[in-house]
Amino acid sequence: MSAVRTCPGLYCGRTELEDGIWSDCGACPRGFRTNASSYCTPCADEPTLYDWQYLGFMVLLPLVLHWFFIDMVSAGKGEGIVIQHLCAFGEVVSGTLAALLVLPPAGTIALHVCTPKALSDWYTLLHNPQPDYKETLHCTQEAVYPLYTIVLLIYVFSLLMTITLRPWLLAWHSSSSGKKAIYCALYFYPILVLIHTVAAGLIYCSFPYIIIIISMMTSASHFSIKIDQSAPALLISSMTNSRNLIILVGHWLVHAYGIISLTGFKELWYLSLVPAPALFYILTAQFTDPMKIHND
Repeated sequence: MSAVRTCPGLYCGRTELEDGIWSDCGACPRGFRTNASSYCTPCADEPTLYDWQYLGFMVLLPLVLHWFFIDMVSAGKGEGIVIQHLCAFGEVVSGTLAALLVLPPAGTIALHVCTPKALSDWYTLLHNPQPDYKETLHCTQEAVYPLYTIVLLIYVFSLLMTITLRPWLLAWHSSSSGKKAIYCALYFYPILVLIHTVAAGLIYCSFPYIIIIISMMTSASHFSIKIDQSAPALLISSMTNSRNLIILVGHWLVHAYGIISLTGFKELWYLSLVPAPALFYILTAQFTDPMKIHND
């Protein structure tokens, strides 16, 4: 292989042609990324634990939103709501599996990736070079293949499963509130796609912190809607009411996921802090009750 001149910019590379000649500098083909010598090399890395945790977070977002809107718009409680929750879980899981199966290596849930090395890898559009300040050399590509597109595929497949499976479920178990939950999904999936398109790199770098902060905020909001804000009442309702207990345990699992994503199983003792936000609210709610604040 004869030496070739390196390309300008961070993401411009050369592709080897059939006759052994290297192409001009440009964007690497899909599934390839330029190396330090400006050769386009295939993405063949195994996803790191952090990569899988990032994908898990992006899958968790639509699942939690499904459950939230099903619970919010439901007219009543009972078997029908539980079935809708299970159906939403099946939709997101099947959509995720479908996305994994269609990406190389096709037919398996394994992935070959180009591991992100910097935040700029997610925004190659912003790093097209302009040699000699003349014509811009367009080298926009998916340098983090397929961590960017797989999320979009997951959302598309999951939405297709929602509009395919959920109507059959509602036809079998008539529920007007179930139809509203489908309409909510038709709104929040495009919003998730837009957020991912713009902020994928920022989310990748900060999702453990996002999980921890949001889980603490939603935990506090769950307790704040209770009429009786005394510590015994909050504690008893959390332990004796099955719905409250499920919500509390769900918050704890999400909080633990954020801690594990942040520490990578290296500091497991941090998991002992998982109940801390809930306990802190229960123990301090009585001191922050607005009804106890009087003007002198």
